[in-house]
Amino acid sequence: MQKQFLATGIVLLSCLFPLRAFAASFTNIYVFGDSLSDTGNLFRATGGLLPPSRFYSEGRASNDLLWIEYLAEDVGATTTNYAFGGATTGNDNTSIPGLIGLEQQITNFQATNSFADPDALYVVWAGSNDYLGAGVTDPSVPVGNLASSIATLADYGADNFLVVNLPDLGQLPATNNSASSSSLTTLTDAHNLSLDTELNSLSVSYDINIYDLDANSLFTNAIATPELFGFKNVTNACLTDPSCQNPDQYLFWDNLHPTTAAHELIGDLALNRLDSQPIPEPSSRLGILAISALGAGIIAKRKHQKTNITR
Repeated sequence: MQKQFLATGIVLLSCLFPLRAFAASFTNIYVFGDSLSDTGNLFRATGGLLPPSRFYSEGRASNDLLWIEYLAEDVGATTTNYAFGGATTGNDNTSIPGLIGLEQQITNFQATNSFADPDALYVVWAGSNDYLGAGVTDPSVPVGNLASSIATLADYGADNFLVVNLPDLGQLPATNNSASSSSLTTLTDAHNLSLDTELNSLSVSYDINIYDLDANSLFTNAIATPELFGFKNVTNACLTDPSCQNPDQYLFWDNLHPTTAAHELIGDLALNRLDSQPIPEPSSRLGILAISALGAGIIAKRKHQKTNITR
């Protein structure tokens, strides 16, 4: 019965999204956000202090490649990465005071580009640090900051955006057994709902293409049915679990950040999203129906040899 379900799901997914076949074409990918997308900016800014190289892969907050790297490889576009570990959606940074947030990343982009290439893709994923590190309890503040950053880039000439919502912040290894788990889940839901509303409004008022990426549903489904995604542990961090022998079977590398296996799933989901219509087209929502099938063997064969990290 399970095999029949998986086969049905895979057929459904292949009908909705032809994997790796008709990805959108972009001249470049510009990345803005936090440690979920930072491929080394925080590491260089701290002289290799964060994240510590003994436990992390070459400046990434994971054990190997991040989702944006998997996506860039599949799309075949050059990536310019402004994302910074610890960045909030404003100007603050929760890693080390004085480092930059999302707003400064946008400013840095403008300082090095006289205009925004309308044929490039602009990736924005931030908000976790606002709630987890900066203590924000009003979702309208981070969502407003995100909307402002997107509007600034749109005014500067950007036309294509990939904007990612938040996974359930109450279900991370750092929070899933804490007293704040329920309130963080509530904040996550409120954030994502408000972000959806803002993105729909921005796509109309600025006449831009926004691809909304539902990372929340991916993580929720992986936690509910880990076996469909190739995971055996979705609650603990591999880095701090003495029994972890294979990081690819874990959803989380540390208490806050996904493994590269999880990042690859996000990257593939992003690729599929770019193959569909930008919001507010109803067809863009169809991928949510097939998220579970995405992990059910479609991407079971990893493309890269994973880096061996000392735990």
